Amino acid sequence: QVQLVESGGGLVQAGGSLRLSCAASGRFFSVVAMGWFRQAPGQEREFVGAIHWRGGTQYYADSVKGRFNISREIAKNTVYLQMSSLKPEDTAVYYCAARKTPGLTTTMTHYDYWGQGTQVTVSS
Repeated sequence: QVQLVESGGGLVQAGGSLRLSCAASGRFFSVVAMGWFRQAPGQEREFVGAIHWRGGTQYYADSVKGRFNISREIAKNTVYLQMSSLKPEDTAVYYCAARKTPGLTTTMTHYDYWGQGTQVTVSS
């Protein structure tokens, strides 16, 4: 099992920045990729971005490309989501997820472990 704990959410004004963290523990050696998803009220959970844990290759949703950046700190088993130029439509609960099989995928069901989520609210 792998446990994921997100942190860093909060309230920020439009145009501001925020960095989310996701710390992993447990049998993390089995993880190949990490992803970030978000879910706004009344909407389905959607893909934000993903990173290959060892190689560092990243993939982003079009809606955040150029504004969000995913990085990881291997020694700490931690992945980060740096969010810039935030918009009110970025308001959501943000979740990190871990995947045991190779490939960067946007599909929720392809991820094996999930964190509890952290709220990000962007005010206009």
